Amino acid sequence: MNEVSIASDLSKNPVGVAVVGCGYWGPNLIRNFSAGPASRVVALCDQNEATLNRVGALAPTARKTRDFLTLLTDPAVEAVAIATPVGTHAALATAALEAGKHVLVEKPLATSEREAAKLVRLAEHVGRTLMVDHTFLYSAPIRKIKELIDAGELGEIFYLDSVRINLGLFQNDVNVLWDLAPHDLSIVDYLLGRSPIALTATGACHTRGGLEDMAYLHLDFGEGLLASFHVNWLSPVKVRHLIVAGSKKSLVYNDLNPWEPVKVYDRGITIDETTEARRGVLIGYRTGDIWSPHMEPEEPLRNVVRHFAECVRTGRRPLSDGEAGLRVVRILDAAQRSIESGGARITL
Repeated sequence: MNEVSIASDLSKNPVGVAVVGCGYWGPNLIRNFSAGPASRVVALCDQNEATLNRVGALAPTARKTRDFLTLLTDPAVEAVAIATPVGTHAALATAALEAGKHVLVEKPLATSEREAAKLVRLAEHVGRTLMVDHTFLYSAPIRKIKELIDAGELGEIFYLDSVRINLGLFQNDVNVLWDLAPHDLSIVDYLLGRSPIALTATGACHTRGGLEDMAYLHLDFGEGLLASFHVNWLSPVKVRHLIVAGSKKSLVYNDLNPWEPVKVYDRGITIDETTEARRGVLIGYRTGDIWSPHMEPEEPLRNVVRHFAECVRTGRRPLSDGEAGLRVVRILDAAQRSIESGGARITL
């Protein structure tokens, strides 16, 4: 089935979606599932009656309920989008899959590797789509970076350096690593297509909540390839950038720059490989052009919900499937153990 026929089929038979959790991220899901022809919001679920009433205008024909289990008996609900606190993801997704529903879960997929692995196995067993909302994978800048890496434009990748810091928003159920790092871990997993062999992590808490509000995570992929991540709820400034450095070129992705989010730098080092030069370890510096590839503005979440609907109807495996979610959770789980061990190196 080609893309045109898939789109035609979806417009004639849109996927009926229930959005569970209508607070912070839920309204964005409701709006995007309602906007496209591939899906329609048939139900809304939240424990808070006032929240349900507030978001009801976004999907005026949708059924509203506070009873999640009753919702799963509704035949109009083909798929469930879960945007609840992280600690509830595994239980809600399990119940939805067991009820025969397709499931889209906000990041992270679960709060432990064991829970995430169980969800992946369950989805395979019942033959339903399990997808994680790793939103950045569906954005034009990240797709362009992937294209440049796969085309060899950057050469051999040396390192990746990610910073995602701001003042707040403090969570009460997960620490800053589990809250912010899934974004960048999913990006790096997608860009490299390989998993790290070991990691170290450190973190600290500066409030009474007991949850780390700043953390540093370092991944070792072997063969000299390293990736580092700084996440922080205490920074006085908001920073969202990723550096990908290669042997030929490097690039900087700035999510806060809507006009030129990706800049490619023809800058780096050159090593003279002649015998005479090697004795002196001669290193030269290359300074070339800087350019920013053109990208049409788009809302990544709209791509997420469209892709989810297509996968539900066609059986295609999502780009950010359960396995991708599991890989991210596996790193987070090991990173938490490293933090609790004082920054010990964890082999994966």
